[in-house]
Amino acid sequence: MNKKYNNRQVGTSYEKLAIKYLENMDYKILARNFRCYIGEIDIIALNKDYLTFIEVKYRKNRSSGYAIDSVTKTKQRTIFKVARFFMIKNKIPENTPCSFDIIAFDGNKISHTKNAFGGM
Repeated sequence: MNKKYNNRQVGTSYEKLAIKYLENMDYKILARNFRCYIGEIDIIALNKDYLTFIEVKYRKNRSSGYAIDSVTKTKQRTIFKVARFFMIKNKIPENTPCSFDIIAFDGNKISHTKNAFGGM
């Protein structure tokens, strides 16, 4: 089996788990795998008054480090740019409060880091 295809399947299954988790926490899911020419954001949701951009990461074990650590400064910049594009495309006011969260799966353990990195 194609390793890249298998990785995508694994990623999709963990994104589904993250969505279930978020819905149980009263988040309203607005978009999944939002893509544009700049990049992609895994999940976009509303949490009370916050527009939340969520990156989902999974690590089978810690041999490659913690899942949260794989959201590099470069990935963060890409998420900011895609978030700005999403807001412009959907005519969301620039002064809307935003949060950039990470849902990390390390083995079977889930962690949700709210406002994991600075925003716009």
